[in-house]
Amino acid sequence: MSKAMIYVFETRPQFIILSVACVLAGAGAAYWKAGSINLYYLALALVGAMAAHASVNILNDYSDYVSGLDDMTTKTPFSGGSGILPKKQMSPRAALYYGLITLGVTVLIGFYLLYARGWQLLLVGIPGILLIVLYTDYITRSPLLCLLAPGLGFGPCIVLGTYFVLQGFYDYTALAVSLIPFFFVSNLLLLNQFPDAEADRAVGRRHLLTLVEPRKNTYIYAVLSAGAFFVLVAGVYLNLLPLLTLAGLVSLPLAIITIKGVVKNCENIPSLIPYLGKNVIGMLSTIFLVALGLFIS
Repeated sequence: MSKAMIYVFETRPQFIILSVACVLAGAGAAYWKAGSINLYYLALALVGAMAAHASVNILNDYSDYVSGLDDMTTKTPFSGGSGILPKKQMSPRAALYYGLITLGVTVLIGFYLLYARGWQLLLVGIPGILLIVLYTDYITRSPLLCLLAPGLGFGPCIVLGTYFVLQGFYDYTALAVSLIPFFFVSNLLLLNQFPDAEADRAVGRRHLLTLVEPRKNTYIYAVLSAGAFFVLVAGVYLNLLPLLTLAGLVSLPLAIITIKGVVKNCENIPSLIPYLGKNVIGMLSTIFLVALGLFIS
């Protein structure tokens, strides 16, 4: 693998599609409301969101390696890090600098958009930066924050931030759209913690999987999944979202299958792994379909 590709894979690009989906959801909401959007601002919002996501991935990888967590986890397609640092394909120092540089890109874009669009962007910008900087070493020590922080980062921070950059204000439509990835992404991290629970406990992390038995966590997973679809339906019912966003319900049968599989296999990690994949597919398809429904409407 070339050095350039090592740097690409260290960002875990297969996961950054989630940032793209959330930006498109925010842009779709702005387009539905205004009938047009500024593509220049949209491009900046997209690059900023992708850089932020890359930064938290890289800094998390760095922290997991230096803490010794990487040596304790069994890597899966959805957990266990990139694997680049344990294979000595990149030095820890280089990973740290890389994570800080991508964070710097986010901050620079944020400052420009703050100047161009208004100080209210700070309402999501400051929490977003704090989530990146504090996530691995601090937020993962608080069960409630660890559960909610990922959803806050990709939902309110990215979706509301994109909407504000394009519209110049916040409203209830943007909030409703942002709550869909809020529930989904919090769920994503919750489910992806199942394979790493014992290793996380050993290095002092205190998320729900380290404190509560797996089966009880599956009920939290089911409630969060239901929350995402409830927000979608309620948003349409309250005329905050257009009817075509109900296209997101196409993934509801997959979500039900995934919930049943998670409940059944919560203590059998090899059997649980396929449902981690189904969870990702269901989440992304719902967010993309909601965005598509907004743009078409």
